Amino acid sequence: MTNVHTTMDGMDTKEIIKILPHRYPFLLVDKITEIDLEKGTIAGLKNLTINEAFFQGHFPDAPIMPGVLILEALAQTGGVLVHLRSNREKIAVLLNVNSAKFRHPVRPGDVLILKCEGIHFSSKGGKVRAQAFVGDKVACEAEIGFALVDKKQI
Repeated sequence: MTNVHTTMDGMDTKEIIKILPHRYPFLLVDKITEIDLEKGTIAGLKNLTINEAFFQGHFPDAPIMPGVLILEALAQTGGVLVHLRSNREKIAVLLNVNSAKFRHPVRPGDVLILKCEGIHFSSKGGKVRAQAFVGDKVACEAEIGFALVDKKQI
């Protein structure tokens, strides 16, 4: 990793969309708050409002964020880390999700804090240990694997 800062303050949405191919309504990371490439860690967040399309149909009388979307937000955060850590010319795509557990509901008005720690990085992909928090409560945790693919394949 030549000429790469190992610790960064974060990224705004404009910087995130330079890495991730996702766009509204599937971009589920509003901001990356910290990155440490040497330690292999990243943190981001998603601000949730009642205006999110999924809240309109996912238990409208008691809206909660679908678990698969919490996992997607974690995967997008981890994908940024794998991209930055492994091969900046390729895109990290979801390969697998293991040991996923949902522990606390995510509701409108919550700020979903997304944290990933690298388990493995290579030229072909990577794996992260991921946790999503609402405040100090773990909402979801999983191990997420990625494959790195050429941008032209997407």
